[in-house]
Amino acid sequence: MKRFLLIVIACVGFLALHAQTKAEADSAYAAGRYGQAAKIYAAMLKKGVSSDLYYNLGNCYYKTDNIAGAVLNYERALLLSPGDADVRFNLELARAKTVDKIVPESEMFFITWFRNLVNVTGMDGWARTGVITFVAACLLALLFLFGNKIVLKKVGFFGAVAMLLVTVLSNVFAWWQHERLNNRTGAVVMSTSVVVKSTPSHSGTDLFVLHEGTRVEVIDDSMKEWKEIRLADGKIGWMPVKDMEVI
Repeated sequence: MKRFLLIVIACVGFLALHAQTKAEADSAYAAGRYGQAAKIYAAMLKKGVSSDLYYNLGNCYYKTDNIAGAVLNYERALLLSPGDADVRFNLELARAKTVDKIVPESEMFFITWFRNLVNVTGMDGWARTGVITFVAACLLALLFLFGNKIVLKKVGFFGAVAMLLVTVLSNVFAWWQHERLNNRTGAVVMSTSVVVKSTPSHSGTDLFVLHEGTRVEVIDDSMKEWKEIRLADGKIGWMPVKDMEVI
């Protein structure tokens, strides 16, 4: 019993300290001490990640014109909460300040539609949706089995089928989000500028130059010091690992 009480007290103390630290960071941000707020948010992220902390840290970097840091943290926040409109809006603001204006390759409309649908919410949101719709499907199935009217049986049958379909899709989308979180290929250029090479060597042919804040996709991470990257417009090349940071 004593051990249980000690655990409870420790948990309460940790939560109180976390709240106090968060309040200190928010207060520093409100007072315009963005550097101090950024240090506190960054320290908190080492203890546990969250979309809100990444978002707040991104705001601090944006206020201090650290565009690469802002883009990186907004991207990380969006990865955890893809349906957050505030994060998406601020990410677009930060991207507008980057040097490289890359026009994405066109894609089939149903691919865009599918991606937008999956990104309506995050992994936890889809998981909750799956649980709720499964319970609803069970209740509707009971209505179909024990309803004493044809109308009720029809509502129960078709409703249960619809809810089961949503349950399956929710689990598929949750799995998709889980894979994105655990197999991250996105990265952000952190150096002021970097020359992308044709081969993973400084002696390789110069292909193009990227600047801080630009998002790239890593398509070959088999080497330690170099990564092959792809831009949204389809360009491919190699750049040093030291000039990028994985989202």
